[in-house]
This record gives sequence, structure tokens and C-alpha cells, in this order.
Amino acid sequence: MGNRLEGRVAVVTGAGRGIGRCHALNLASEGAKIVVNDLGGGPGGQTDDATAQPADEVVQEIKDTGGDAVAVYDSVASMEGGERIIQTALDSFGRLDILINNAGILRDRMIYNTTEEEWDVVVAVHLKGHFACLKPAAQVFRQQRGGRIVNTSSESALGNMGQGNYAAAKEGITGLTRVVARDLGRYGVTCNSIRPRAGTRLTLDPELLEQQKRAMQSRAGGRLGGGDSDVAMTGMAAGMFKPENVSPFVTWLCTDEAANVNGRSFLVGGNLIGLYTEPTVEAALYNPQEDWTVDYISAIAPQSYLGSIKNIAPAQDPKA
Repeated sequence: MGNRLEGRVAVVTGAGRGIGRCHALNLASEGAKIVVNDLGGGPGGQTDDATAQPADEVVQEIKDTGGDAVAVYDSVASMEGGERIIQTALDSFGRLDILINNAGILRDRMIYNTTEEEWDVVVAVHLKGHFACLKPAAQVFRQQRGGRIVNTSSESALGNMGQGNYAAAKEGITGLTRVVARDLGRYGVTCNSIRPRAGTRLTLDPELLEQQKRAMQSRAGGRLGGGDSDVAMTGMAAGMFKPENVSPFVTWLCTDEAANVNGRSFLVGGNLIGLYTEPTVEAALYNPQEDWTVDYISAIAPQSYLGSIKNIAPAQDPKA
């Protein structure tokens, strides 16, 4: 047991299983009191068999090690649910210092088969779910002039086949993180995001592992060989990328030591903690005449970066 977070109160959403559970336990190991939020539903957000058991078990684990925690079972997909989650911290412990937005689901489908319901529910849980907890927490943090927020994006947002709904929500979270960092930074609040690489019930499906391997190869544009991505995906399946290994960095972001880290995005998994660059213009064309025409672009394109772009997914002949 450490004491870096002694006297502080943390809310962790989706904390009944997987990475969220590990976050809750790690934060508690540094002295934080924990609000363990989990709806207890299925990996696709199914609520027919929702149970309080996952959240209750994590609360008991924390108490068994000398910590303090309470459970709350609301869904993050509604503003009312988010408000009740944050209010639970205030009612139970009298304060709130840390918000870890982690709750998530999957409804994978190729974009031409994705239904409106599959789109809406994933965006609701991930993107709106972040906002539903962020807003009431931000009001508390602004008033008390301090707080820590860690949001959960994903490598999948960089381009995984069959995850259009998930990627849209997760990359939206990255943009949201930057804005919140600017909105609240003046009040002593930091907001960062992570893209965790870990084996959980959401990521160990064999089909999804194969999709992730192909996406990693494609994103690398030839810089990452098949062997490297095989190692990464096989390692995830074998437990090399343990969810427990993501949480220490999340906890560190919540300490006073990380007070100068704000609005940034990190890859965390295995033996790697990587910092993503801020979005920048990779290449540019300038027109001295100012007025663009299609003819002018066509004339200069072959000699410019437009003629040598490395695509995320190279175009293929549909007849091949």
C-alpha cells in the first residue's frame, strides 16, 4: 500500500471487470477511496443478465486489503446515470478528486452491415458516457480548483476493420480530451487519455485478434512486419499484455507528480508507455495564385506528396 493518493476519492466507470477493475485496485493501493461503477451487463451492453456481482466483488477486494470503496450500478449512457455516479462519491466520501472514464462495450460489424442501433448504443456508452460523467465531475473540479481525469480511447480508433462505431466514439474521446484539458486546465485540473493494449473479455475474441493484427500491419505502412504484429497479437492472447500493467500509469497520472501533464494521449500496454504526437499537418501544397482549380491540382499532384501517399488501406481491384 502506497500513500500518493491518500485522502482522495476516485470514480472508476466499468470497474467490475478487466482494465477498470485493475484501475480501481491500483488507485486503492495508493490510498484512494473508490467508487466502483459497473452496470454488470454483457460485453455488447446487454442488460438482460445484468448483475451487481462484478462491482460488489471489486468493492470487497478493496476492503479486504484495507481500503474503502462503494459500488454504484448506473449506466454511463444517460446524463442521469452519470450524475448519480458522481453524486455517489460526494454522498459516500464527501468529495471527488479523480474520474477514470473506462466503461465500454463492443458491437463490431462491417460498416455496410452496421445498424443504427449498433451505432447508437456504442456511441452512447463510450462517447456520451464520457460526457455524462465528465460534466458533473467538471463542475466539482472547477469549484474546488483541482482534479484529475483520465479518459479511455483505443488503438482501434486508428483503424480496425469492422469497428466503425467503436472507432468513431474512441477518436471522439481523444478530441474531447484535448478540449476538456483546455476548458479545465486553468482551474488546476488535468485531463489525459490512454489507448490501452491489454487482453480482456472485449479483446480476446479470436476474430477480433485477427482484425487487430491486420490493422496494425496496415497502419505501419510497411514499417511493421507481419512477425512483429503476430508477436503483439499472440502476446495479447497469451496474457503478456496484462490489464494490470496498464493501471500503474493511470494512477501516476492522478498524482501530484503528473500535474504538468495535460491534454495528451498515451499508448499503454506490455512494457511500453508511448506518447502520441499532437495532430500536425504532415505535408502541404501552396498555391502562389491562391485560387485553386482542378486543372492546377492535377498538374502538380504527380510531383507532390499527393503522388506518393501511403494509404491506410491500399485500393484494390474488386475483380482481383
